[in-house]
Amino acid sequence: MALTDDQLTKTGLPPKGVGRVLVLACGALAREVLAVIEANGLDHVDLHCLPAIYHVRPEKIVPAVRKAVAEAAGYDSIFLAYADCGTGGLLAAAAEELGVEMLQGPHCYAFYEGTEAFAARGEVTSFYLTDFLVRQFDAFVWSPLGLDKHPELRDAYFGNYETLVYQSQSDDAALVDKARACADRLGLAFEHRRTGYGDLGTAISRL
Repeated sequence: MALTDDQLTKTGLPPKGVGRVLVLACGALAREVLAVIEANGLDHVDLHCLPAIYHVRPEKIVPAVRKAVAEAAGYDSIFLAYADCGTGGLLAAAAEELGVEMLQGPHCYAFYEGTEAFAARGEVTSFYLTDFLVRQFDAFVWSPLGLDKHPELRDAYFGNYETLVYQSQSDDAALVDKARACADRLGLAFEHRRTGYGDLGTAISRL
């Protein structure tokens, strides 16, 4: 069955079955994790994705991770494909308590670009989108901020930003065009960076 963004947003992606290693990830990373698994022939790796909509509800991440780890029977190890993701250090503390390795960094924008490289840029006036967030811009940015009903609030939210940075994981000209349109809607300059999978790809391939 083909993956849909609606499925990944609302229900995530359950694992297909028990394997030696379980990757527990955000639904926004599902396609990328699956691509790395396939490219590296990681037949022993299983994927369980939590709903991507937790991107805008980070208080739900830690309880959901705890529940998923508790229910993951039969795995030799579990890898948490999340960075801090707005949990204020709570996810890292839970991972340590549960004995689960996780990605390093503040969020997916950092590990896609490479956490050290991202930190070195020191950007404070850039707004970031990934492939998934470009496809789901209305569901994850425009509507949650109420801009669908009150577009006049745009400058109040984005007045301190200067550039929308699209960190692309794929080579898709249509997504680049859509990302540029998102920048126009937000009144921001546009920059495209082809990051690929960054630290996520490195971490998954080592499993």
